[in-house]
Amino acid sequence: MVIGENARNTDLDVNAIKEKQQTNVRAASADETVRLVPARRLSLEQSLEFLREDECVEVTPDAVRLRKVELSQTDRVRTARRRAKSGA
Repeated sequence: MVIGENARNTDLDVNAIKEKQQTNVRAASADETVRLVPARRLSLEQSLEFLREDECVEVTPDAVRLRKVELSQTDRVRTARRRAKSGA
């Protein structure tokens, strides 16, 4: 599922449910000051405008979600290479 925006035009693969390792005690306090912007609820029209060519919109009775067409990162890399090679 798409969970946020990246400042660059490339995708950033993250595991949203995996906790960040806190190995350095001195740097642990720096992570506490991070302010997160609340999530935006997108309508169907906003979702369709927002998505890119390798993403799709899932519509359920409770939610409208954006997700990648290829769920595996390695499959996405292969597909991107094939598109670049074929010139599409």
